[in-house]
Formats: sequence, structure tokens, C-alpha cells
Amino acid sequence: MTVMETTGTRTGRCAGQPRQNRRPDGEDRYTISEVVAFTGLTAHTLRWYERIGLMPHIDRSHTGQRRYTNRDLDWLDLVGKLRLTGMPVADMVRYAELVREGDHTYGERFELLKTTREDVLARIDELRGTLAVLDQKISFYADAGRAPVSERSR
Repeated sequence: MTVMETTGTRTGRCAGQPRQNRRPDGEDRYTISEVVAFTGLTAHTLRWYERIGLMPHIDRSHTGQRRYTNRDLDWLDLVGKLRLTGMPVADMVRYAELVREGDHTYGERFELLKTTREDVLARIDELRGTLAVLDQKISFYADAGRAPVSERSR
């Protein structure tokens, strides 16, 4: 059972956009190596996510091999987005716990995501300032490369 299944949450509410070229629901039993190919994550990372509570309740085959579903892939898409925001792993785990706890945690989830959004916006502003410096330097060097040698030393 996945995080999404334990809460009855539909894919579109808490996870990222569904991926294309996947098996239909009900026939969506992926091995860890298939999930590695889909996500670009390593098998070690997937096992670690499960161990820390970020990806709990992964179904197993009769031989004990992990079997992921489309919902698990959707959850991993969301986790990937949260990682890109710079959200600490502890906050991602807390978010997963809140999802599992149910709808009564919407307020806490809202605050966690709102704080992360504010952090992302601050980083964007910082990067815009950095980009402006780079653009200025690029412009300087582009102009310097076009100026005659006699004018460059002035």
C-alpha cells in the first residue's frame, strides 16, 4: 500500500502530473529497476526513501520483491519537485506523515508548503541578482572583444 492509498488521496490532489507511457492502473506493478529507469533515482535512494518513511508501504511480490504502482511513481514525482525546492528531507518526511494522517492535516500541510514556496521565491530573487551580474560581465566581455586593441587598454 502506498502513501496515496493509505489516505485515499487521488493522484491529482497531492502528487505531480501523471507520467505518460505507463501501464494502466491495476496492471501497474513495476520492479525497482523499472522505477529506477522511470525516475532516474537509484535503487539505493528508493530503498532509503522507504526506510526513512518518505515512501512507506511498498507492496511486495510473493518472492518479496518490491512492486511499485503508478501512484508510487506519482508520489516520487512530487518528492522530486520538493527536492528541487530545497526542502529539507525532514520536512519532506513530515509532509508524507501528514498525508498519511489524513485530511485533518491540510492546515499543517498548507503552512509547510507555503513556507517552502516563500523560500523558493527568495532563492529566485537571489538568482535573478546573480543573473544580472553575469549578464553585466558577459556584456562587458562581448564589448571588449569587439573593441580595437588600442581602445581596450583605456
